[in-house]
Parts: sequence; structure tokens; C-alpha cells
Amino acid sequence: MLNIKWRLVAIVVSVVLLVHFLLLSPYLDSQLNHRPADTPDDANAPPPLNDNNDTGRGAGISHPPPVTVTVTRSGNYTETVTEYVRETSLAGEPVLPSEKANAAFVILTRNKELNSLCESLIQLEDRFNRRYNYPYVFLNNEPFSNDFKERIKSVVSGECHFGLIPTEHWSYPDYIDQIRAAEARKEMNEQKIIYGGSESYRHMCRYESGFFYRHPLMDQFKWYWRVEPGVKFGCDIDYDPFMLMQTNNKTYGFTISLKEYPKTIPTLWDVTTDFMAKNKDLIPEKNLMNFVTNSKGGYNMCHFWSNFEIGDLDFLRSEQYSAYFDHLDHAGGFFYERWGDAPVHSLAVAMFLQKNQVHWFDDIGYFHSPLWNCPKGDANKKCWCPEEESIETKNKRWSCTLDFMKLPDV
Repeated sequence: MLNIKWRLVAIVVSVVLLVHFLLLSPYLDSQLNHRPADTPDDANAPPPLNDNNDTGRGAGISHPPPVTVTVTRSGNYTETVTEYVRETSLAGEPVLPSEKANAAFVILTRNKELNSLCESLIQLEDRFNRRYNYPYVFLNNEPFSNDFKERIKSVVSGECHFGLIPTEHWSYPDYIDQIRAAEARKEMNEQKIIYGGSESYRHMCRYESGFFYRHPLMDQFKWYWRVEPGVKFGCDIDYDPFMLMQTNNKTYGFTISLKEYPKTIPTLWDVTTDFMAKNKDLIPEKNLMNFVTNSKGGYNMCHFWSNFEIGDLDFLRSEQYSAYFDHLDHAGGFFYERWGDAPVHSLAVAMFLQKNQVHWFDDIGYFHSPLWNCPKGDANKKCWCPEEESIETKNKRWSCTLDFMKLPDV
């Protein structure tokens, strides 16, 4: 009988405590989520990016603020799964157009690359664009299939534009000897030079060097961010790289720089120096030529890897760049050799821009097989890529980035 009595007492006490807790939880929740009136607005904001004094990277760069959302809760708030999902969605609300640049992603791709492209776009959306909804321009030398268009639209947040490349931009100009070009491909293939035997690769490099920005779909934009199928984005990007470029008067941005295979560009430097000798009026006195030249004045093979680049389209549309591309195109090296768009863009940047107009996005985790650009130190906390895999750490003899950073900002 005594045991039954104490059991009843224990049950009553438990019920009282439970009721007491339920009555107090809204009050406790409101107190825990209440910010004092004197708390600054940015008290919970993440620390500034690139605030690494021992390297000096990013010094003087003004980053646009990260996107933050404040959720107001009522006094009787009880967290549920639905509320959690709603808050997560709110954190991805688009940025107002007035806070965005006139920019787009540009992607040269093919129907058969749909799966690898979707994988890359889902990462890009998750890491960055779901908050900004920047548009996409997809370009192809063949018509995109309806399945391609529908799948792409289902994974991106921004408006999609699908464009067909004009035949004249993806074919041989009349001043190219196609028999000579075929013989060059055969010889380079026998030498096992990467993409040496590929005809389509040469058309791609020529198109990326001198034509993608001329497509009518690109006319409406000032800034571009180049993306390729199969690339990976290893870090959250909690600011707008387009606005960073615009706010800080940058013209060209990169993640990886490395050295080119000399056998793919045996005469590119000679043709470039010939252009400079004939167009001295187009070459500014201060530029970045020290980045691409060795102690003897020759080309050191350094270039920005153009599969990732964020740039000002007005630079590519400029008189000096147009003149340089036309000079290269008539020399025939896109077909008689295997000139890539990366060294072409890089030599143009070196000739026409100063270092303070070029930005290394060291805080963007980016992978294009087989190389990583991965942030170091505290910046790596928002990444899944291991910092020791970054090219300037793991593949120092191939990387040119640290040499770029040592150059004076003029």
C-alpha cells in the first residue's frame, strides 16, 4: 500500500514539473533569442574574408557584405521541422536587383555533357547563386535538345538563355590552309601532345579566345563568369564576386594559374612580340608583362587557367584586345599549332592591364581536373576541399600564383 502511495506522489510531481516546463518554455525561448538593444547589427556576421595578416592576400579589397536574414519569432514560438525548413529557405532569398551587377554565367557545352554540367551547376547554386539568381548563357555549336533545356532549368535559379554559335565562329576562316592544319593535328597526335589530334578542341579554343563575348546573348551584360561541365565548387561563397570586381575596379579574376605545355604554343610568343612591336600605341607603359616573362625576356609559360574566370566584357570588346586576337587569328596558330584560350587571355591581360586590375579569388574553392584552388587557414572552415591539395601547395613547380602575388600592385 505504501509503495502505491509513493508511486502516485511521483506521478503527480512529474505532471506538475512537466506543466511548469511547458508554461515557461515560450518565455525562455524569447529571452534566449532576444538581442539587447545595444547589440550592433553585425554582431553575428562572419569575420571579414581574407583577413589573414601574415600573407597580405586581399589587402585593400572591399568585399560586399554576406547575405544575412533576420527571422522574427513570436513569444509563443515552438520550433518545428516546418519552421526550420522555412528559415533555411529564407536564408536563400534572392538579393535585390539594385544590389547586383549586370552579369551572367557563360557556359560553352554540349548536349552529351548534361549530367556533369548539372552536377557542377547544383554545386554552384548551393554555394552561391541560390541567393543571387544571376542568369546563365549556354552556348553550343549544335542546337540544344529540349531535354537539355528542361533539365538545366530545373536545377538553376537564374534565367536561362540558350544560344547557337554562328557557323562563321566555329569553322575555318578562308585564310587557313586546312590541309596544313590536318597535317599538324596528325603530327601532334603522334607526339602524344594533349588534345594534339583534336579538331573540335581547336575550334573551342579559338571561339573562347575571340568570339564567345560577341554572341548576341552576351550583348546585354557587362560581367561574365565562365563555368565548365565537371568542375567543382568546394566552399560557400557568402559574398558577390561580381560586385567585388565592380566595387574594387577589377577587370579580370582567376583562381588557378599554371604553366603551359610549350609544345602546344611554339610560336605564340613570337607572334605576340610581333604584335607588340607593331602596336606600341596600344600597350600601356605599366602592365603585367613581368608575370609572363623570364629573366631573358622570353615567355615563362605562366597563364591564368581560363576554365574559371570572372571578367569585364568591355575588356574583351576593347580595341586593343580585338586587335590582338585578329593578329593571332591571321597567324594561324589556333589550327597549325594548338594555341589555348588560357595563354591568349593571359598574354592580353599581361599586356593591357596592371596588377591591381587583376584579382586572385583565393577564397573560392574550385576544382578542374586535376587541380584545386582551396582556401587556407580560417577561410577553409566553410569548405570541404583540403587546403593541402591546392596547386600552389601541392604542385608548386606548376603554379604561378605566388609569383603573381609577389609583383607590386601597379
